[in-house]
Amino acid sequence: MPLGLSLHIGLNQVDPDRYDGWDGTLLACENDARDMAALARSRGFEPTLLLTPDGTADRVTAALDAAAARLGPGDILLVTYSGHGGRLPDAPGGTDTSGRTDDVEPDTYDETLVLRDRQFLDDEIRQAFRGFADDVRIVAVFDCCHSGSAIEVPADGPERPAARYLPEPVRQRLAARDHAFYRELRRALAARRPAPDDPAGGEGPGALLLAACQDDQVALDGAVNGAFTGALLRVWDDGAFDGGYRAFHRAIRAAMPPTQVPNLHLTGAPPEAFLDQRPFTV
Repeated sequence: MPLGLSLHIGLNQVDPDRYDGWDGTLLACENDARDMAALARSRGFEPTLLLTPDGTADRVTAALDAAAARLGPGDILLVTYSGHGGRLPDAPGGTDTSGRTDDVEPDTYDETLVLRDRQFLDDEIRQAFRGFADDVRIVAVFDCCHSGSAIEVPADGPERPAARYLPEPVRQRLAARDHAFYRELRRALAARRPAPDDPAGGEGPGALLLAACQDDQVALDGAVNGAFTGALLRVWDDGAFDGGYRAFHRAIRAAMPPTQVPNLHLTGAPPEAFLDQRPFTV
């Protein structure tokens, strides 16, 4: 019987000492993580929960590495994240020892998860996923923003919930302050990528991402759940939903306002049989 492991990360605050005095207070992210862990448990997953104090880069990396060591072909990993999302200007990380370079992304940004102690690059997520066996099914559900400076953020308050994104002035200060750190991190990640002619290389398993919004939109917080997680849970309806991942995405999208459009993003080559499965099937 396949094994299902899940990791649920929910941060209602970040460490202000690591974010230039900004604590990023949100209301519903820990609730989102607990509710998604409960959903996963009901579907036969073994969940791991990382809430605000434990939502650090090292703990997230360690949890993903531990899951990669346990999961084999036919098994499944579910990763959910609820918190702030950020962006860092993407730049070549330099040339590694094999002569390969870390390519700049098409939108010129690295999207990030704003963890307790630092931003976690999308490059790091991809690197962690490469550590899994090729036939492991990977599902990621991210309820956060990847917004730019032109986005107007709703004001805080019970009628207009906060957006889950890193404020532009803070983003700019952190990008300047931490430029050297992320440059070296990108170089280290590039050096760990397998060479194109390495028979043991490749991009690793195919994965699918259910994201709260498009890269240029904000994802809203809420009093109980984030807008996206709340819609997902309503569509799921305690397991009454019957359909595959594409139908699940369409139903969640229909339940959201036009200002926040959830995205279904595929990486690698997840097989159609996987995409047609009922969501969260072990």
